[in-house]
Amino acid sequence: MPRKTRKPIDQNLIDQWPEILEDIDLSAIPVNYLHSIVVTFNDGDSWEIVLRKEDRENETDWFSETMSEMFRNYRDKIQHVDFRLDVEKLRKDITKSTRKFLRGKK
Repeated sequence: MPRKTRKPIDQNLIDQWPEILEDIDLSAIPVNYLHSIVVTFNDGDSWEIVLRKEDRENETDWFSETMSEMFRNYRDKIQHVDFRLDVEKLRKDITKSTRKFLRGKK
């Protein structure tokens, strides 16, 4: 089976992200929209934690507990944490929700 290739993100969308995200207060990131987490350590090493589909769809606390434990154990050694979103899934869900919302307004 051929490997699924990702479509490149539209440059116009990339250019608009600062305006789109400007007024959003992110106090939590829904796990189902996370693609991966990149943890960079003070010594230059980095870990990329890629979430499997099962992990994103599972409603258990496994993920938050595991991440909390990792952050507690490595708190003094972590320089930066980068949450990478599954932009395509986010786009599809927003489009679907918007269409559903607009149909209900007629």
